[in-house]
Amino acid sequence: SAGSAGAGLPAETAIKASEENAPVRVLVAEDSITVRNMLRNYLEAAGFSVFTAVDGQDALQQLYKQGVDVVVSDVEMPRMNGFELTASIRKDSALSQLPVVLVTALDSAVDRRRGMDAGANAYIVKGSFEKSNLIDTIKRLI
Repeated sequence: SAGSAGAGLPAETAIKASEENAPVRVLVAEDSITVRNMLRNYLEAAGFSVFTAVDGQDALQQLYKQGVDVVVSDVEMPRMNGFELTASIRKDSALSQLPVVLVTALDSAVDRRRGMDAGANAYIVKGSFEKSNLIDTIKRLI
């Protein structure tokens, strides 16, 4: 049985090594420059590699250019909102498995349902926005 316990070790070591070498890539879609910069600073401080987009359309274009591990998106944005962005990601076979976290000021059950119906993996309300909650959510999804 000692042999089987040792057999699991190399895989665990490999996972840790790859995490250290490649930070998790997060795309933040947020039209408010203040919130966008706050999220970027916060996520970078937590060790993530952060890309930003000014709205859903910009985010979608960036996703075609570079691979990311998770998308954190505001809901209310010009041109393409967070619900539309999430739905577009889910419809695209190349992107459909990408985790999406919607971060929004919209706290109604209807909005939450719309987010989940669009295919979001998590829905975080800015009012009760615990930054650690966002980090924990991202780590849970990837």
